[in-house]
Formats: sequence, structure tokens, C-alpha cells
Amino acid sequence: MPQVDLRVYAILDPKRTKDRSLPELARAAVNGGATLLQYRDKDGETRHLVETARAIRAAVAGSGVPLLINDRIDVALAAEAEGVHVGQTDMAVADARRLLGPEAIIGLTLKTEADARGMEGQPLDYGCIGGVFETFSKANPELPLGARGFAKVAAVARAAAPDKPVGAIAGIDVSNAAAVIAAGADGVAVISALFMQEDIAAATARLRTIVDEALAARGRPA
Repeated sequence: MPQVDLRVYAILDPKRTKDRSLPELARAAVNGGATLLQYRDKDGETRHLVETARAIRAAVAGSGVPLLINDRIDVALAAEAEGVHVGQTDMAVADARRLLGPEAIIGLTLKTEADARGMEGQPLDYGCIGGVFETFSKANPELPLGARGFAKVAAVARAAAPDKPVGAIAGIDVSNAAAVIAAGADGVAVISALFMQEDIAAATARLRTIVDEALAARGRPA
């Protein structure tokens, strides 16, 4: 299974773009230093999702930055995306792996220590823990974990799957990214902190610098 760079995991959601083109935003984020992309559209029709995913892939072609599709294994297959990110109630990781093959990137949402323990033995490539802070990008009925709660879930995830990186999501921006990295994250998944900004490339570059410096301070080369 592939190695995944979670440092700046940029999530493209059409509801959080100021009505701008997703492929153009993806290219700007990659130019600014994003290391992984995800296309997330909970309400789009299947044909539109496939067409948009293909356009995003074309916009970042040659960059080496993978594109993952949220939830939709069928869309990932049709658009030839590099992988998927699934939640606890989506298709099982083992089934997604069987359909997508050994080279696909598969990530899993983790909300609790029980979820983190469930990483053990799974054919996945990374876990992403959230929600860490309050966010307006997605309705989360659970209370935010905070940096301390994140650290507890991350510790369980690392014990269950020592060779898999762990990211953090929800409410993360330049003000708190370093604290999340210090708490054990290998990277941050962000939406509004990038795609609600006027200059996407500059916002991404700033966040990438913060993450790289925080990783170095923790003793992990960026």
C-alpha cells in the first residue's frame, strides 16, 4: 500500500469555495504546497461528481499530489482517482480495498478510541481524527475533541496501526495547526482555512510552513 503525505490535506467542498471553480482551487492549493487532495460533495449527482473529479485530476496532473474521493467508491473508480476516504458508516475498508486494488489510497475517519482500535489489521493507509475543533464545514453532533482529546485517540490509533499516519480534521487553521501537530498529528485536513480565503496558494503555503515547522519541532522531519 502507498505511503501517504498528510501534512496539508486540502478538502474541496463546493459549499466552501465562494462559488469558485474547484479545479482552479485545487491547482492553487497544490501550487501552495498541499500534499493531498480530497473531493467531498455530499449532495451532488453521480455524473456531476465524476465529471468534477476528472476536471480536478486534470488540473493537478503532473503534480504528484493524489486526489481522493469522499465516500464514493464508484466515483473514484469512474474518475480514476487515486483513492477514497470513508467514514465509519460508509463502505467497509476491506470492501473498498477489494474494489480499488492494492495501489489505491484508503483513509478512514476516526472519532473515538474504539474507532482507533479498529484500525488494527485494516487494509488502509491512514486515519483522520475529528472533529478536533468546532467547524462550520460539517455538522458534528459530538462535542469537539480538542487537542488533548485528539492526542488520546491518536495514541490508540498508533498502537493499533504503528505504520499508518494520523491526521486531524475540523476547525483547524493557522492559529491552532501547530498545537495539533504537537499533540501527535502527522498533518491537518482543512477546508475553510484554505478555500474560503482570497489567495488560496498563499494560504496553503502559510499553513504548510506552520505544519513543517511544528513537525520539525516534534523531531519528525517534514
